[in-house]
Amino acid sequence: MSHYLATVRWQRNDGDFRARTYSREHLWEFDGGSVVPASASPQIVPLPMSNAVNVDPEEAFVASLSSCHMLFFLDLAARAGYQIDSYVDAAEGRMGKNAQGKTAMTEVTLHPVALFSGPEQPDSATIASLHHKAHELCFIANSVTTAVAIAL
Repeated sequence: MSHYLATVRWQRNDGDFRARTYSREHLWEFDGGSVVPASASPQIVPLPMSNAVNVDPEEAFVASLSSCHMLFFLDLAARAGYQIDSYVDAAEGRMGKNAQGKTAMTEVTLHPVALFSGPEQPDSATIASLHHKAHELCFIANSVTTAVAIAL
């Protein structure tokens, strides 16, 4: 099986750590060399101790589900002989209480829109089938207990 690496790096700034006024900004470093500025969500940790410009773990969770789904959808469409020119998904996640009463990402809804071109145009039933298969194959969706819906 595959193996993946990510390094999370944080350094204390001038904020008072014990008073919990320190910055939650940090970096995500990936094995391919990408570095992503990250932070706690400003919905959870108020500004200026968080940074709304940086990616937060909750956004990354939603994005990873959307990205995984998209990559499988694109592959399945290509294998079926369709051509896609663009794909956009304004995915959204919702926090709430899970069955154990703990705060969790309880639902992620994908809103994928693919623009097809070429002589072969799939009908809406075929597109829905491709999304269903992509969801079944997505490694990330198979790894979480969060409900993942696809709104077409």
